Amino acid sequence: MSVRLKLTLSYAGFLMLAGALLLATVWVYLLRGLPDTVSSPRGLVPIRSIVLHAYAPATAGVLVFLLAFGLLGGWLLAGRMLAPLTRITAAARMAANGSLSHRIELAGRDDEFRELADAFDTMLARLAAHITEQQRFAANASHELRTPLAITQTLLDVARNDLNRVTGELIDRLHVVNTRAIDLTEALLLLSRADQRSFTRVQVDLSLIAEEATETLFPLAEKRGLTIETSGDMAPTVGSHALLLQLSTNLVHNAIVHNLPEQGTVWVTTSAHPENVVLTVENTGEKLTPPSVSTLVEPFLRGTERIRTDHAGVGLGLAIVKSITQAHDGTLTLTPRADGGLRVTVRLPAAPPHSGR
Repeated sequence: MSVRLKLTLSYAGFLMLAGALLLATVWVYLLRGLPDTVSSPRGLVPIRSIVLHAYAPATAGVLVFLLAFGLLGGWLLAGRMLAPLTRITAAARMAANGSLSHRIELAGRDDEFRELADAFDTMLARLAAHITEQQRFAANASHELRTPLAITQTLLDVARNDLNRVTGELIDRLHVVNTRAIDLTEALLLLSRADQRSFTRVQVDLSLIAEEATETLFPLAEKRGLTIETSGDMAPTVGSHALLLQLSTNLVHNAIVHNLPEQGTVWVTTSAHPENVVLTVENTGEKLTPPSVSTLVEPFLRGTERIRTDHAGVGLGLAIVKSITQAHDGTLTLTPRADGGLRVTVRLPAAPPHSGR
């Protein structure tokens, strides 16, 4: 049976039961005040029997009326109450067929159906945005992967047609192109791993991880004539050491690469608060605008231009940082510095007391 029919039968049954109890109560109190017989000029009259014969048909008629009224009224009321559910079901079927643009937008009071419809609309909006983002990401990834493959194919064609070409130069160029393709593939795998949250969580100190990343990239900063300043307190949190190290490395690397040509500075600081721990990486550089900063976490975007240098990376650095931050239930904030450069702030939940024991 459908839910509407079940509700209809429930309404009718409840109405019949209530009517029967009411009639029975009236009958009991009616009989209590009546004598069995009364005297008349014609003799004794069985008053109870007369009342019973008159009351029973009326009772049956009332019960029949309540049954019909309950079925009809219950059917109409059930249909009215289930109408929002019908709209939600129709929207779910449209979504199952691939249409994510439809919204229920249920009007009326804030009841359970309204909450369900609003939650469903929110889910559809997030799902549509996620699919759009994934499609854009797949298109960009395909474009980025196609570039080194096309360059490799071109170099191989040139080498095959020009046998006198210097082999060492060709091998060096192929090595550079192949390294870039490998780096891009590893970055895509890391991004996928962070998005899926498929990692083991342990208690770690974010300050030690940031220090490790800084020490690893110090030679690159020294080569470019930059100064790295580190400071801060212990910052215990819970997460993946490898992913948080990648996050810190990407932030410091980004701050080194996108800096002043010489005599630039990178500041790496950590702090601890009752509810969260904070990693902040700042760097000097050219002045940025808030609109341009908001696009830096988009995959394959490198500031306002798609310029590749020797250390420009594959355009996934901050996108990976954002993904790792979200996987650790944190927040990422990018702010342009007034004097030029960028300030990146990562907030992660603080480790609960004794979580490492």
